[in-house]
Amino acid sequence: MKKFRQVWLVAFMAVLLLVGCNATDKDSATDTSVTALEQQDTQFPVTLTDALGKEITIEKAPEKIISLVPSNTEILFALGLDEQIVGVNDYDNYPEAVATKERVGGMEFNLEQIIALQPDLVLAHESRVYGMEEGITQLEAVGIDVFVVKNAVDFDETYTTIEQIGQLTGTMAKANELVTTIQTQLDEIQQKVAGLEPKSAFILVGTEPDIYAAGTGTYIDEMLQLIGVENAVQTEGWPMYSAEQFVASNANTILVTYESDMEAIMQNPAYAVMDAVQNGMVKLIDEDTTSRQGPRLAAGVESIAKAMYPEVFGE
Repeated sequence: MKKFRQVWLVAFMAVLLLVGCNATDKDSATDTSVTALEQQDTQFPVTLTDALGKEITIEKAPEKIISLVPSNTEILFALGLDEQIVGVNDYDNYPEAVATKERVGGMEFNLEQIIALQPDLVLAHESRVYGMEEGITQLEAVGIDVFVVKNAVDFDETYTTIEQIGQLTGTMAKANELVTTIQTQLDEIQQKVAGLEPKSAFILVGTEPDIYAAGTGTYIDEMLQLIGVENAVQTEGWPMYSAEQFVASNANTILVTYESDMEAIMQNPAYAVMDAVQNGMVKLIDEDTTSRQGPRLAAGVESIAKAMYPEVFGE
């Protein structure tokens, strides 16, 4: 996962309840899979413009879907499309059911394998699309619809992504419900931190070979804002720090997304003078939920909140 996140960062900087259940069937009322009948909440054909500015028309609800990034995969599962998912990214690890799906590649994709699975729809992602334009053209040439999902940089764009995937897959009602659920979860978290003393944090997202931080205008920066935490990195985007610059920042709280990064900080004598290291305020947050623009958005915010306000959220 660390290799995936580091390569994703470089690419980014170069440019990031059931619907229609049968009330008479108690078993189906608890089934999260999407049936053909439930997919009728979207009127097909559907035409949407993707992240590359291309108009994509989906003639009917797709029966076979391949997702090329974990965030798209999580959205598909959250929309109840387990049965329709036939291929996923090598790095997908959530939910557990993803383990049963065929892997089509991680940083590079096996086009022959994707074509052999005969998907109706391939969901690509803006953060990964540069360099694979030829592959997309090949897929489209054999009649496979490819929709490039925008790299959401804030919550609103994440909601839009969920809604677009809902439209493309005929699960718009469930997508709307999912967005409402996320917003409710975020409201509950925000209420818990209301009135607490403001804090600040340095979000470190990589130490090898260089130190990278999450600055302003990033997805994780909005997470900090929601819980009243000031971002100690006031540079926009994902700035790189030298070891000397990192020490000079002397953040009182450092949040890291990998255990290896925590070890690199705690074991490096050069960082021993930093307040966060001396005071035990180097904290690990969940890398997946704080970076994937999808249904576990609120879980990512809560991961940060637990690190910053353990007295309220617990360790």
